[in-house]
Amino acid sequence: MAAGLRRIEATSFVHPKRVPQMADAEAVSAALPRGEVSWIGLVLNERGLDRAIAAGLDEVNIVVVASDTFSRRNQGTSTDEGVDLWNRLAKRASDAGLKTTVTIAAAFGCPFEGEVPVERVADLLRRCSDVQPDEIALADTIGVGVPAQVVALADAARREAPGMPLRWHFHNTRNTGYANALTALQLGASALDASLGGIGDARSPRPRRATSPPRTSGTSSTAADATPASTRPYSSTAPAGSARCSGRRCRASCPARACFPRPNSRPPDQIPVRESGKTMARGLYIAFTHPRDESVEDEFNEWYTTHHLPEILATEGVTSAVR
Repeated sequence: MAAGLRRIEATSFVHPKRVPQMADAEAVSAALPRGEVSWIGLVLNERGLDRAIAAGLDEVNIVVVASDTFSRRNQGTSTDEGVDLWNRLAKRASDAGLKTTVTIAAAFGCPFEGEVPVERVADLLRRCSDVQPDEIALADTIGVGVPAQVVALADAARREAPGMPLRWHFHNTRNTGYANALTALQLGASALDASLGGIGDARSPRPRRATSPPRTSGTSSTAADATPASTRPYSSTAPAGSARCSGRRCRASCPARACFPRPNSRPPDQIPVRESGKTMARGLYIAFTHPRDESVEDEFNEWYTTHHLPEILATEGVTSAVR
């Protein structure tokens, strides 16, 4: 609040046994100072909305996932069922005097299905805007987006939900988050999500660059029109040299993260990293199978940040704006 923030998502009203970190949502809500900040609660179902209303929060953020598989894994419903639920919850929340936001999660890519077509997100934008929410958000939930996708999705939002405030949720998993955030701002974003000190970031068993700090709020990727990172040659000596100079191992910035190669990528037997793949509608889904193979991670990270990332930014025309 002292930093000037006026909208803060303080907690999530989710099942305490499934997400024990959020079991104290009511206690957190009761301790919040009121008046200067609009406090938001994440809601996934009817019970969550009941709790948010009882807690006296100002806004609810309701999630609709763009891919069926991710939606079923995360929320136990299909995407269509999620849209229907959103419509019901939004009406109830509005009747109770709360502002409503719908977040379309996995709008840039799904960890199970791969790429998510812009047309699918556009359809969700149209359907979710029927009940006139106060805001729509597009989320790169797993951090696989690039600026070209931001442009395409912003165009879809202007077409399907004209005049609707548009918030963006990015992750800097692959170091293009800053470029995505900048692109969204240039396209008229009403808000960018950010986390304070990692609070609210996605859970992960290993350190990762998740939702960016307020000064940058970003995301990243090897998708869109850029050649996928796992199909390019990279140096195997630079990480070791960096480790010798610093006296410690150089951890990769995107360990065990998936990427979505284009159909014209190299065959799997020519990709110089350990991997596993399964056929997708638009190419091959590649995932590192050895999360503890730190040498592979370090080499990939070194190559990505020194070679591939500058090419992505140059292609998008934002090289000089990213520090």
